[in-house]
Amino acid sequence: MRCNDAAGPLLPAAAPGTSLVDVAPAWLCAAHTRLASPGPHPVPETGLTLRGDIGGRHFEAHPTVRGDGSVAWWLVDDTGHQLAREALRRERERSAFLAKASNVLLASLNLGRCMDGTAHMAAENLADAALVIAPARGQRLPVVTCVRGGAPATTTVTVDLDEVPGLAEALRGFPPVPSRWIDPATAPGWMTPERFGPVGSIVITPLPGHGVPAGALILLRATETAAFSDEEEAFARLFAARAGAAMSAARLYAEQSTVSDMLMRELLPPDLHQISGVDFAGGYRPSADHERIGGDFYDVHPATVEGAGALVSLGDVCGKGLEAAVLTGKIRNTLHALLPLADDHQRMLSLLNTALLSSHHTRFATMVLASAVRRGSAVDLKLTSGGHPSPLIVRADGTVEEADTHGTLIGAIPNVSATTTTASLAPGESCVLYTDGITEAKGGPMGDDLFGDERLKRALAGCAGMPAEGIVEHVQMLAAQWLGNRPHDDMAVVVISAPRTHHLSAVNGHTRGRFTA
Repeated sequence: MRCNDAAGPLLPAAAPGTSLVDVAPAWLCAAHTRLASPGPHPVPETGLTLRGDIGGRHFEAHPTVRGDGSVAWWLVDDTGHQLAREALRRERERSAFLAKASNVLLASLNLGRCMDGTAHMAAENLADAALVIAPARGQRLPVVTCVRGGAPATTTVTVDLDEVPGLAEALRGFPPVPSRWIDPATAPGWMTPERFGPVGSIVITPLPGHGVPAGALILLRATETAAFSDEEEAFARLFAARAGAAMSAARLYAEQSTVSDMLMRELLPPDLHQISGVDFAGGYRPSADHERIGGDFYDVHPATVEGAGALVSLGDVCGKGLEAAVLTGKIRNTLHALLPLADDHQRMLSLLNTALLSSHHTRFATMVLASAVRRGSAVDLKLTSGGHPSPLIVRADGTVEEADTHGTLIGAIPNVSATTTTASLAPGESCVLYTDGITEAKGGPMGDDLFGDERLKRALAGCAGMPAEGIVEHVQMLAAQWLGNRPHDDMAVVVISAPRTHHLSAVNGHTRGRFTA
């Protein structure tokens, strides 16, 4: 064996006459043996490149098979390139992991699932176990714990935050303390998963949120695992930033959803029932299937003044969606405040008009008010329209009458006028209040015909004697069939009915009873 001056320090045991096996690493010896003894008809190999370690450095080995069968090896120090390639590989893996973490965690706006996903991904990729801690409620900490290879588990623990160095600061969003400052031996019992064993290294880092800290992430490694390096701690902070953003978004969504649900319940029309011997039923369909509220509204208020009867208000705000729904809420609240004036429809509409004009809204509304009071077996009505379609009265014989009331829009001009009419419902008769979303619904065989007033009257003629709920369902069903899947305006309908008078009779106490009017 021979070597030049540059190879001498690399293989100090090399000397003329020594065997390569005695001085070179095994990976180089094996390749040399294969090339130096190819058989009776050697074929020089070209383009062969081997890689391996010698003396803690990484080399490329390039062989040259000479004509006499000997092999010359040229060694090139590739340590720098190897380190660069390894760093690039790790960076690509980490970038892919962070991208996956963002996609997985941001795919859900459920805070519990975000915490579970954060703990699971951290345990599988960053540590032997991970704990995700939500902001404290006093001394109670919501904690999700996950051990590598296991499933996340949620608990609530009561702790003193100061017993864990850096935890209180992390929950307040302060920068993390280095892991070397945390003594694993001081880890409290609640922080160590069951059957985890002694903790060898701990990282505690904040989970940054949108203006408010989203919590803290604790990473644990067992004693037999290498401690966290500075590079690994920095990468943990990158992961925590993405996890914190996802948890913060989920918490904001939950808070907004709660607020929206509360407001929605206030804006949705109420469930109607019998009040003071008068039957009421209502139905509402917003303009878009994914919305629950819109510009149509109705309410029924029990009488506040003796003899005044229950007050029904049904209206239609110009426009659709949430902006229109906000104005309907203001109108409904204003009407509620005006209930002491419920016997004077025109004054109520005038005061409401003034209130809308003073609120600087650019939208207007149409409305109809109805007072219903039970007198004996009949129901007396007082009806007033403010620019709204006139109510329809369904008589017992199927005749449909249009109430003689009309007026100006509400919230459009300084002075409004309206006429009030009266009517009486015999048992089984009904008064139908509706918005123009029903009569202006476009559909039918050609797709562009209006449902129209006459079609609605014919439909109601077939509802003679039906209960209030049945009339509402029938009108809604016909309108839905007419529309198909086409877009439409908000639709609302309220039915006021005089109940039929029935009594139950039976024969000799054993046969089935029957209703008689």
